[in-house]
Amino acid sequence: MQPKIYHFNTLNSTQDKAKEFSKKGLNDIIIIADAQTKSRGRFKRKWHSGKGGLWMSILLKPDDTKNLQYLTFAAAVAVVKSIKKITGVKAKIKWPNDVHYNGKKLCGILTEGIFGRENHVIIGIGLNANQDNFSTDIRNIATSIKIISNKETSINHLSKNIINEFFKIYNNQYNKNKLKYILKSWKNYCDTINKNIIVISKNKKTYGKAIGIDNGCNLLLELESKKILKIMEGDLKVRY
Repeated sequence: MQPKIYHFNTLNSTQDKAKEFSKKGLNDIIIIADAQTKSRGRFKRKWHSGKGGLWMSILLKPDDTKNLQYLTFAAAVAVVKSIKKITGVKAKIKWPNDVHYNGKKLCGILTEGIFGRENHVIIGIGLNANQDNFSTDIRNIATSIKIISNKETSINHLSKNIINEFFKIYNNQYNKNKLKYILKSWKNYCDTINKNIIVISKNKKTYGKAIGIDNGCNLLLELESKKILKIMEGDLKVRY
């Protein structure tokens, strides 16, 4: 079954609209907005999402809600593959939920579970596509496909490709519990592994080398002492 797409000119947040639809018992739907006024990223951070980007949420009702972190990985793979196919830009994945180009953020992914009588999951994708510039507070850390390639990209074409790629992984791998294939694809596009990084979490900085990902999608960090830490969440500064 093809997911149904709902398109809006402006929303507070595609994630919030997806939550509204989940209360109506809907699933396998896509919400796309040309602009968002109250969008957010991880840890409820503000996300800049004016016109020119792709702002999209995917509402699902998966049988398996124990491995939702793999849906973040699946979305990242779908985004990177689609950007390459449509624009030729070779973006990379940064653990846990970013797509970037030469260290500058192109796309963020936010996966949220809704648990109750029925369990839903919403995967939010915020992709900088046709923006020419960014506000001063994020100019040094964000980029767009247009800035990289000097060309406009069809957001409609890009969104359809991401949706197709994502649902291929969702139906053929996630729903069939073939999680190792998602992990393998994700590793092919991730450039965090084997880099020296700083993990920033709760006012604490941890320095080490990213040496791998475990089956829970956690980052394995080797310290100078050779001790290995399992990092479940946090912000990374990667030394490219």
